[in-house]
Amino acid sequence: MSETVILLVLFLCLSLIGLTTYLVFLRRAIADMQLSPSKDVILIDALNFRLPTVSVIIPAYNEADNIQECVMSVLNSTDLSDDNLEVWVVDDQSTDETLTILKRLQQNLSDLRLKIVSGLPRPEKQVWTGKNWACAQAAERSCGEYLLFIDADVRLKLGAIETVIYKAEIEKTDFLNCIPALVCDSLAEWLVQPLIFINMLIAFNSTVVKNPNTKTAFAAGPFMLFRRSAYNQVGGHCAVASKVAEDVALARLIKHSGLKLQYVLGADLATLRMYRSWAALWEGWTKVLYSGAQRNFWIMLYLAVVMLSIYSIPWLGLVILLGKSLLIGCGTFDLFAICLALSAILLQYNLRTLASQALYSSPKYWWLHWLGGLLVAFIAIVSVIKTETGWGWTWRGRSLK
Repeated sequence: MSETVILLVLFLCLSLIGLTTYLVFLRRAIADMQLSPSKDVILIDALNFRLPTVSVIIPAYNEADNIQECVMSVLNSTDLSDDNLEVWVVDDQSTDETLTILKRLQQNLSDLRLKIVSGLPRPEKQVWTGKNWACAQAAERSCGEYLLFIDADVRLKLGAIETVIYKAEIEKTDFLNCIPALVCDSLAEWLVQPLIFINMLIAFNSTVVKNPNTKTAFAAGPFMLFRRSAYNQVGGHCAVASKVAEDVALARLIKHSGLKLQYVLGADLATLRMYRSWAALWEGWTKVLYSGAQRNFWIMLYLAVVMLSIYSIPWLGLVILLGKSLLIGCGTFDLFAICLALSAILLQYNLRTLASQALYSSPKYWWLHWLGGLLVAFIAIVSVIKTETGWGWTWRGRSLK
């Protein structure tokens, strides 16, 4: 019995413990975050319910590939008239065709609900990062009792607006954060996005987040619904102007103010394809991951270790053990270690399948989790370096420092 095999068995046991824990927490998160009652029940009830007015706000910076589909999905998702719904799209000084596309769309549609804003330059001697300035401009102009902020890579489904407004009204929610269905296409997306979204679901539903006596809160920026009174009370995007992870900062302000924050799975409400290439994915997650963790290095280090432990080590261990068996034979303890590795890999598949059901995606490329775990770990560490040094800390070429 070699020391290498003993060490591998120890690591594989830790992987099994980690994966089992993740499965338990993910099952709990999915159960707790389900849209309840169902979307269909909510829509039926909403027929006899006076929906408050809502302003949908879409900040757009160099979103020529996304903006038209996003806007059309919002307008086509509801029969609400311009008395109840306004859709504000703010072009945040784009350098591509975003504004041209928006103006042409507005002219062709002649839909009174659609409002196009050519965003102003950012105020001098003030620090505004990310989409905060664009969101603040739209929020100031809007008049809805609710503010629904969505990103340009979100596509709303039929009845999404009515569903979230009704749920927020009935449950007296001040900030409703939805996790849309996850759309992946490129290999890079399949490797990284499911793993990050699994972590997101578990983190959002963690005991510390649900405890009203703690200050810990998280949020995902693509789909955020605020009661206007709550948004104004915490200062809105003006209060988080300098924050790269403004979604997390706003969630914490809501919680610290004693307001009600709620997370739901929104796969029935919208789809989301955050990043369409490895370059965009790399720039996006290294931009926000460390900031979203309140610049806590130990959380990033913990994330990196966990990703390697539960995703990469089982596959690495299996390869080493099989290679050893082919070269010098397989003993009883080696066989036991191989069974541990295979058990961990099976749990990985179960974890990915469970997440796929919740996010309406697929377990595609699950067998490349070893590489996905390595990539997420690397992104976590580089996010620390970029944020602390300012090196390469950008979004679509716009510096965040």
